Amino acid sequence: MSKIHSFHDLEIWKIAHELVLEIYKLTSDFPSKEEYRLTSQLVRAAISIPNNIAEGMGRFSRKEFLQFLNIARGSTEECKYLIILLKLRMN
Repeated sequence: MSKIHSFHDLEIWKIAHELVLEIYKLTSDFPSKEEYRLTSQLVRAAISIPNNIAEGMGRFSRKEFLQFLNIARGSTEECKYLIILLKLRMN
């Protein structure tokens, strides 16, 4: 098993990064009226996930890292809700 040297080495960061790329693709075709409503909120929440994982990895204690992982989890839940809401809006 290889050592973890940076956030790039974390599998969870890789998955979160892929989610951001998928959200960008998904929202690129959304109506422009949603640009400053749900779309921008979803993109910000999605970006927050890998961002907090990376920031937490750069902290000096396990406690701080876990705190940032909890923030990332909160952003994940926010994305889930926004996707539910967008599905309802797009129907």
